[in-house]
This record gives sequence, structure tokens and C-alpha cells, in this order.
Amino acid sequence: MASSNERAVLAGGCFWGMQDLLRRYPGVISTRVGYTGGEVPNATYRNHAGHAEAIEIIFDPLKISYRQLLEFFFQIHDPTTLNRQGNDLGDSYRSAIFYTSEEQKRVAEETISEVNASGLWPGKAVTELVPARDFWEAEPEHQDYLERIPNGYTCHFIRPGWVLPTRVA
Repeated sequence: MASSNERAVLAGGCFWGMQDLLRRYPGVISTRVGYTGGEVPNATYRNHAGHAEAIEIIFDPLKISYRQLLEFFFQIHDPTTLNRQGNDLGDSYRSAIFYTSEEQKRVAEETISEVNASGLWPGKAVTELVPARDFWEAEPEHQDYLERIPNGYTCHFIRPGWVLPTRVA
């Protein structure tokens, strides 16, 4: 990873759909899916209690800002459902932002506030905002899943016309 690149870690339900959409975004260099936010060391698909299914994104901040990543993140998953996305239930499928710097935390707080004020979702965001911790890479069969199985399960979709307005303080 070049020193000018940044790392983002996001969770918004099943990691397959998140990876499939985020990987295509201009400025995203690489993605990998895995588990974070729990206490189980060396988490796996069969043993990741307390962890969220998450995506690690390496991006070029000269081509896409962290704010733009978060806006897209809030467009492709429902941040108002606690521990749920689509048919997936449980804390593995929670909405969470795992920030890697104080600047990422500040941008995330601002973005969550604007999502809540926008009325674009039927309720307030329940997205957790916590420091990034260990990230356990998921097994190979979970990486790039929807590229290998194009008709596989996803509950993530781009919502045409969805634009987060920026509030003026």
C-alpha cells in the first residue's frame, strides 16, 4: 500500500454485496472481506461471534474522499435497521464504521448527522462508530463472491437519485 493511500473499514450487512459495489467505485484500489469488532481471535465464518461482517477498503484520497465513500456506504445499505440487512439477522450484520483516525471519526460523525437530518431513510441511523481493531480476513470462498457467482445473494443495491444533501451549520 502506497503511503498516500488510506484504509477504511465498514460493515453494513453481508459483506458479499458491500464488496461487489464498493470495489467498482473510482478511486478504490482494493477490497477484502472479513470480520472485525468482536473478541474472537482469528475469526472465521464458523466462529466470529461478536464480530461484524466487514469490508476493508484501500482507496486513493486524491480520487475519492472518505466522505464520498461514506455517502455511498449509506446509499447501499439501510443504516436504520439494528443488527439486520435484508433477510440477514444478528449482530454480524450490523451497520458500523470502524474509523482508523480522528479525522475519519470526525467525518463519520458529520456524515451520520447529515444522514439523520436528510429524511432519506425512514428512521435514524443506528450505525456504530468505533475505532478500528483487528481485521480477520474471511476465507477465500467469501472473497470476490459475487464476481465468481454473479447471481448469488445480495441485499445491497445502488439507489438511483439518492444524494445526501450537505447541511449548512
